[in-house]
Amino acid sequence: MKPNNNNYQGKEFEADNWLLSEFIVKKVIPVVGFHPFPINELLLMAASVAYTKPTHIFEWGTNVGKSARVFYEVCKFLQLDTAIHSVDLPDNEHHVEHPHKHRGKYVKGKNNVFLHQGDGVETSLKIYKGLDTDATVLFYIDGDHSYSSVLRELNLILNAVKKPLILLHDTFYQTPEAGYNIGPFKAIEDITAQYPQIFFKRINTNTGLPGMSFLYTA
Repeated sequence: MKPNNNNYQGKEFEADNWLLSEFIVKKVIPVVGFHPFPINELLLMAASVAYTKPTHIFEWGTNVGKSARVFYEVCKFLQLDTAIHSVDLPDNEHHVEHPHKHRGKYVKGKNNVFLHQGDGVETSLKIYKGLDTDATVLFYIDGDHSYSSVLRELNLILNAVKKPLILLHDTFYQTPEAGYNIGPFKAIEDITAQYPQIFFKRINTNTGLPGMSFLYTA
């Protein structure tokens, strides 16, 4: 998708906010609603795909598959032949957000969406290693994870992928008295300091919870 400016010559992140907004209101919200993704986060999800045009999207810990459905609708709208790999915990694992029989219910049977079971980042990277070297890969790390788990996932991705595109959910920062989980935010802060040679650029939705961040390289 070209930006709305027909004379676009810029090198920074840009997408057509008007066109994507109309698409989100008409096509995405009627399917997935506003939760867990408010409009500004849906816009960032769509814009990151529109700008980078990934050949593959990997996501995990996404419960009933709402984020996968968002990506599916965005790729369909943009006419991208993007493979979406969604990973959830195995059936015998126990977690408060384990979807069980509702696993991937928003994307079951959808073209180019592949459902997997296992450790999210490890399963994704195993599939990634079998891709062509020119693949453009977007990783989506779903939210409400601890500092240690997000830091682990980011480290594994950065050690395996040369120029990763990474969307992270639940990354809003607030001062300690609010009692929010700022583990994902702190993990991003620490990982970008740990890998200064990567020169990450970062786009955040900063208006309130839950928050989303997009990390990419120039």
